[in-house]
Amino acid sequence: MKAVSLALVLCGAFALAAPVPAFCQAAAAPTPTLEQRVAGLEAYLANSDPRQALKGPGGDIPGGLTMPSVGIPGPGHNAWMMTAALLVLFMTLPGLALSYGGLVRRKNVLSILAQCFGIAGLATILWWAVGYSLVFAPGKPWLGGLRYVMLHNVGSAPNTDYSFWVSQSVFAMFELMFAIITPAIIVGAVAERMRFAAVLTFVALWMFVVYFPIAHMVWGVDGAMNGLNNGNALIKSVDFAGGLVVHMTSGWSSLVLCMMLGRRHGFGKEKMPPHSMVLCMTGTAMLWVGWYGFNAGSALGADGIAANAFLTTTLAAAIGSSAWAFAEWISSGKSSVLGFCSGAIGGLVVVAPSCGYVNATGAVIIGLVGGFAPYFAVVKLKALLGYDDALDAFGVHAIGGTIGVFLTGILARVDVNPRLAVHLGDIVGKTLWIEQIKAIAIVMTIAIVGTLIVGFVVRVFVGLRPSAEVESMGLDLTEHGEEGYIL
Repeated sequence: MKAVSLALVLCGAFALAAPVPAFCQAAAAPTPTLEQRVAGLEAYLANSDPRQALKGPGGDIPGGLTMPSVGIPGPGHNAWMMTAALLVLFMTLPGLALSYGGLVRRKNVLSILAQCFGIAGLATILWWAVGYSLVFAPGKPWLGGLRYVMLHNVGSAPNTDYSFWVSQSVFAMFELMFAIITPAIIVGAVAERMRFAAVLTFVALWMFVVYFPIAHMVWGVDGAMNGLNNGNALIKSVDFAGGLVVHMTSGWSSLVLCMMLGRRHGFGKEKMPPHSMVLCMTGTAMLWVGWYGFNAGSALGADGIAANAFLTTTLAAAIGSSAWAFAEWISSGKSSVLGFCSGAIGGLVVVAPSCGYVNATGAVIIGLVGGFAPYFAVVKLKALLGYDDALDAFGVHAIGGTIGVFLTGILARVDVNPRLAVHLGDIVGKTLWIEQIKAIAIVMTIAIVGTLIVGFVVRVFVGLRPSAEVESMGLDLTEHGEEGYIL
C-alpha cells in the first residue's frame, strides 16, 4: 500500500512537468492511436467490426485498449434500420391485409383485416415475452436461451452478435416485423373458412413449434443452420432475408392447414372471384415497396450489401411480374392484373433468400423463375391435386421460397458479399447448393409435422371451422359484427 501511495504522489508531483516519468506512463490506460481511430471510422462506413482496428500484429487486442466507438450505435445505420422496420410492418399492415382482402369475396373482407391485425398484436406480445430471446439469444443449436426474456437488457447498445452499429432495440423491432408477417401469410391459404379464435390460437402455438426454432437455427448466432455466422453450424446454409424462415415455414404450413380444414363450401362448383382487384393491386404495390425494407434491411446497415439487395429486389419483382403475365398471355391470350400482382410477389419471394448474395444477372434468372414456377403451381398443380389454397399462399410462398433457397446455393457469389468467404469460402459456387437442400428438407419437415400437431390441438380444443351456415353468411358479420361495405 505504501509503495502504491508513493507512486501516486510522485505522479502527481510530475503532472505539470515533462517528460512524464516511465513509471507514471505505465500506470496510464492505453489509448488507441490516430490510425486506429480512423480505422474505427472506416469500420462504421463499411458496417463492420470496429474492434478489428485495435488488433496488433499478433491479432490480439492489447490489454486495456478500447475503442470509444465500440458499443455505440451508428446514427446512419440506425436510421435506415428503423425505416426498414417500418417498411416491413407496412407489408402486413396495410399491404398484405389489402392484397388478401381484395382477393376474397365481399362478405369476408373484414375477416382478413381482423386476422392480420390480430396476428400483429399477438406476435408482438409473444416477441416481447420470450420470442426474441428464443430466436436471437445464444442457446442451443436448435433454440435460443432466455437471456432477453421480456426484452431484458435490450437497449440502445448494439448486440454485436448481429450488428456493430445498430441498437439492439432497433434490431429486435426489425426482426419482430418478420415474426408478424410470417404467420399472416398463412391466412391466405385458409381465407373465408377459419374461425378468428382458431386463427389466433393456431398462430400462438405455431410460433413456438415452428417459427422460433427455425428462425434461431437459420439466423441465431449459434444456430444449427446459420452457415454465414456460425463456423460450427451443422448445416452451412444461408438465407439472407427469409426464404427458409418466412416463406417456406408459412408456405408449407399453409398447404397442411388448408388440407386439414378442407375446401370452402361450393369450391369447384361455384365461382369465387376476387371482390376488388383494385384493393388487391394497391396492397400488392405496398408489399413491393415494403419489400425493400424486408430485403435491403436484412443487411443490417446502410452499406453496399443493402444497395445490392435493393437492386436485385427490383429486378426480380419487375421480371417476375412480367413473366407471370406473359405466361397468362401465352395460355389465354390475356394478361390479368391479378397475374401481374402474383408474378411480382413470386419474384420477390424467390429473390428473398439470395438478394444480398447474387448479382444483377442472378436476379434476372431468379425473376424469370419467380414468375413461371409459382404460375405453374397456382394454375396447374392446384387444379391437378384439388386442394383449396384460397389465395395461393402455398403456390407462391412455399414453391417460390423453396426454389429460391435452392437457387441461392447455385447463384451466390463471394464478390457480391465478401462475408460469404468467412465460413463458406470453400463451398460457395461449388457445393453450397447441397447445404441448401439439407436446410430445405429440415424446414419442410418441421413446418409440416409442426402444423399437423398444432392444427390437431386447435381442432380438438377450439375448433377450426365455423358451421356451414356461418360460412355461407360470411365471416364479417358472424365473427366481427361488421360489414366491409354498406351500399
